[in-house]
Amino acid sequence: MSLEMCGGQKSDWFGYDKYDFSFEAKQCCVVVPKREAAGRPWIWRARFFGVEPQTEQALLERGFHVAYIDVADLFGGAEAIELWNKFYDYLTNEQGFSRKVVLEGLSRGGLIVINWAAQNPEKVACIYIDAPVCDIKSWPGGKGKGLGAPDDWKKCLAVYGLSEEDALNFKGNPIDNLAPLARAGVMILSVCGGADVEVPMEENTAVLEERYKKLGGEITVILKKGVGHHPHSLEDPAPIVEFILKNTIEN
Repeated sequence: MSLEMCGGQKSDWFGYDKYDFSFEAKQCCVVVPKREAAGRPWIWRARFFGVEPQTEQALLERGFHVAYIDVADLFGGAEAIELWNKFYDYLTNEQGFSRKVVLEGLSRGGLIVINWAAQNPEKVACIYIDAPVCDIKSWPGGKGKGLGAPDDWKKCLAVYGLSEEDALNFKGNPIDNLAPLARAGVMILSVCGGADVEVPMEENTAVLEERYKKLGGEITVILKKGVGHHPHSLEDPAPIVEFILKNTIEN
């Protein structure tokens, strides 16, 4: 099934063809490179599609597809994972995309990226997370140093079926689900702002880094000193792109 046949609306995205369509009642899109790399590699963006797009642009130039499905208000829970399973099956089985995908999670996108990857480690080429939420207690809960987001916290608790008390002892966060990724040898890159007060690094990436290394996993952290939650990514995305290429088409 082609992207046009699935009802995709074609538009221009930085000179590339972008197809917007609905999948399982969720808004999603795929951006197509001018010339595909062998094996149809792809990067799967979680959250804030189009924000700081320099990494995607660089990968499109190298023949990657870019994919996105909006599960932002599902906070990486079971429903989000099931939707991602179905979208992955569609893109790999019907569109012929690589069975191994590059995952990219910005902010709350870290929840779905790590949680999905932990259940599907054999399908992951590598993971790039950026100012990622790795513990719902930190964001949206605001139970540590972070500012929190009360409205999102209520939605998050409802998604997981947790009381606030239960959430404090919840063991289904990304920081709790790293062993399958470490066993599979999945490489992780995290880019963080050292002055982030919305998703504090010390409650998220720093915990993930410590636990992943103890499990034998390999993780690289790029710390942007004095930078807050925004802007995401790097002005020059070369380190991110090099990390992704090393773990995909260069293998």
